[in-house]
Amino acid sequence: MSTHPTSVTVTSLDFTWPDGTRVFDGLQMAFGPGRTGLIGVNGSGKSTLLKLIAGELAPTDGAVKVAGEVGRLPQSVTLDTGLRVDDVLGIAATRAALHAIEAGDASEEHFAAVGDDWDVEERALATLDQLGLGHIGLDRTTGEVSGGESVLLRLAALLLRKPDVLLLDEPTNNLDLFARRRLYAAVEAWSGVLVVVSHDRELLDLVDQIADLREGEVTWYGGNFSSYEEALSVEQEAAERMVRVAESDLRKQKRELADAQVKLARRKRYGQKMWDQKREPKIIMGARKRAAQESAGKHRILHEEKLAEAKERLDDAVEAVRDDDEIRVDLPQTLVHPGRTVLTLNGLDMRYGARVKGVFELRGPERIALVGRNGAGKTTLLRTIAGELDAVSGEALAHVPLRFLPQRLDVLDDELTVAENVAAHAPDATNNRIRARLARFLFKGAKADQRAATLSGGERFRAALAALLLAEPAPQLLMLDEPTNNLDMASVKQLSTALESYQGALIVASHDLPFLESLGITRWLHMDGELTEITQKKKTGAVGYPV
Repeated sequence: MSTHPTSVTVTSLDFTWPDGTRVFDGLQMAFGPGRTGLIGVNGSGKSTLLKLIAGELAPTDGAVKVAGEVGRLPQSVTLDTGLRVDDVLGIAATRAALHAIEAGDASEEHFAAVGDDWDVEERALATLDQLGLGHIGLDRTTGEVSGGESVLLRLAALLLRKPDVLLLDEPTNNLDLFARRRLYAAVEAWSGVLVVVSHDRELLDLVDQIADLREGEVTWYGGNFSSYEEALSVEQEAAERMVRVAESDLRKQKRELADAQVKLARRKRYGQKMWDQKREPKIIMGARKRAAQESAGKHRILHEEKLAEAKERLDDAVEAVRDDDEIRVDLPQTLVHPGRTVLTLNGLDMRYGARVKGVFELRGPERIALVGRNGAGKTTLLRTIAGELDAVSGEALAHVPLRFLPQRLDVLDDELTVAENVAAHAPDATNNRIRARLARFLFKGAKADQRAATLSGGERFRAALAALLLAEPAPQLLMLDEPTNNLDMASVKQLSTALESYQGALIVASHDLPFLESLGITRWLHMDGELTEITQKKKTGAVGYPV
């Protein structure tokens, strides 16, 4: 890492995609030393901005200047399965030269390759160990590591390189709780400039400031995400008060304009009466009429200007209030009475070695959190219960209507509209009924006629959730597999509010502890090849994890 001050400066940045979609128009911002959380709704341009800073995209206009070296951890990590770990870490050549020297080859090129990096292997192994990858070693291939370990391996390469500016794009997606804790520790220990795009509340609570990217502009908030939420709440309360004041002022100006028009009409009638009765000389009455008309015109213009100003103040006030709509829906058909048996798992042996010993029962409207490391069998269990995978032995028996929302959201037909997708799950429902209920899921009017293939990530998730929750018969057992992956904060909040209305049994597989705890979980189950119940949380807050 270099010794000069590090910074990222974005000046008058314009960026437009080849299809003409404009992302930024004159964006101005700067990142200095410290940890910054970059947040915003899906599609606001967060990942695009990181790519511009990393030099992977070129601005349409304006400039991005970086003092120091940049390292970026992308949202999707794909590694060549044939690469060795030391190749991924970028130390293969140095390591080979070091081994050659140790074997007695004193060639100049080997010493040049090593330079001053004689402890490269020790540092690499220490970095792997720091991220919980000490068991992997340097000689294995990436084809032997899990998806979550691939993410940490790429992070290890960045930490070993020590860039001046570290950019992390949704780094905790697909990481289990154990791996997340390792990443959190690495973020806390980082010095220099760090910019992280994430919807992970725990990760965002480790940053020093929040940059809120909204409609092409950035608003800065000091402190972590919890501080940001508090500040935003105060801002929004003030903005809503201003809307009420502006609405009251607009009503007042409308009343005053109406009163003024009545008065002017009376004056006009009186003047016309005087003219008709010819009580004064014609020249005097003409002058008085012209003066009255001028006065009336000025009076009308004054009130109309006040009314226009009041409307403008109201528009400004309304614009300051965020439109992060919440899903508000009634789902009485999902009701499960306490004590009713919803699901029975009996001596269940599944594919890939996962199993449930003995008998497990889910009763009533329980809310179950299913946690465990990546590859431990959580998705296999949910798919077996849903009937997508056959059990090796034993049985999984659902006693109520069941719906399953997988990570890949493939419950939607891309060729159908949102309304048509919901209709496919509720064939007896009328079009009006479907549209009325879809409006509660924020698909109003023409939005319900969008093809599923054209939806953004958050919209697609909302549509899939609507298709399942509005299905007939209504689901009384709902299973969600990593539902918050790739959702922005607003979409996570929408999901939480929708599930508040759900009255059936719920099983959620997730590594997102704050989200799970927001659901009012009644039981915590741990899957590590075998399903076990967690009786209490550990003090670290990492439920059931030996962190």
